[in-house]
Amino acid sequence: MEDIKKSREEINIIDKQMAELFEKRMSAVKSICEYKMKKGIPVEDKGREAEVVFQNSEYINDDDIREYYVSFIKDTMAISRAYQHRLMEGLKVAYCGVEGAFAQIAARRIFPDAVLVPFGDFQSAYDAVESAECDCAVLPIENSYAGDVGQVIDILFEGSLFINGAYDLGVVHNLLGTPDASIEDVKTVISHPQALSQCHKYIKDHAFKKEAFENTAVAAKTVAENGDKTVAAIGSAANASLYGLKLLDHDINSSDRNTTRFAVVTRSQNINKNRKSDRFIMMFTVSDETGSLSKAVNVISESGFNMSVLRSRPIRDLSWQYYFFVEAIGDVHSIKGQIMLKELEKCCNKIKVIGSFKEVRELSE
Repeated sequence: MEDIKKSREEINIIDKQMAELFEKRMSAVKSICEYKMKKGIPVEDKGREAEVVFQNSEYINDDDIREYYVSFIKDTMAISRAYQHRLMEGLKVAYCGVEGAFAQIAARRIFPDAVLVPFGDFQSAYDAVESAECDCAVLPIENSYAGDVGQVIDILFEGSLFINGAYDLGVVHNLLGTPDASIEDVKTVISHPQALSQCHKYIKDHAFKKEAFENTAVAAKTVAENGDKTVAAIGSAANASLYGLKLLDHDINSSDRNTTRFAVVTRSQNINKNRKSDRFIMMFTVSDETGSLSKAVNVISESGFNMSVLRSRPIRDLSWQYYFFVEAIGDVHSIKGQIMLKELEKCCNKIKVIGSFKEVRELSE
């Protein structure tokens, strides 16, 4: 036991040294990138990379581990290329939808100078970050009227990414029709299921038929392309000008306090010793024993964390089994937060802290 403890302590020391060297290496990479940008040189240089692999492999004396070091150095160069691409091209932010979607509006307000990359569904946007195709994704997790966005919550539970920020976007829905249409012409409205839900009363009062689309902007684009004045979209005013549609009616939300919360998800967890988080999101499953959930909830509250959200979600592919979603106020990375997580291990099968952030910020124009 003493031998393994000593080896682990040695690894910890080496990891710290490697982290310091990694920062120095990336600083040098940045300088090289700046030179390439000035000279118009592309990021990838296969000849130079092959030279580095060959040269560095000679530093390893142990034949048994040399191939692993080659893989290590190749991965390191891939990271360097990704960093150079970000410096040259800007931060790449994934979102679900097309231009004019509320997710695109949120992403642009959060990252005004970033390159926004649209995807057809939540999973694809999420996968793009996991694979490092994009640096982060902006995904909706909750609406003040329609509740949580279950599909995204499930993806967060099953995936490897972390929430590093949460932002509230005020949502105003409008009825968008073709240029020659009036409200009297409209028979069917199309939009994202959440938008249809948020405008339920308006739709019912006008006896409109409804059809679900993947997002509000795609619905608006479809109305513009089809030119059928009996079909209108529900979406933002920005979609009207973007797709040449007529604003037939405005502020048709059932609630005038309609807000969607968007999460920024990335590959690394937000742990900043100099800027403590005051809110965190955690998911967990409990053992199938009487009182397990109440024990978990008591551990969280008795540790001094105020839960603002506690919800259950069915686990996909496991009938009648559930996981729990908690949003709480406090710093989960503090000493008391770490003690809480240790206590939760006694009554939970799986615990996953998926996010910690300073505060929920409101996005304005």
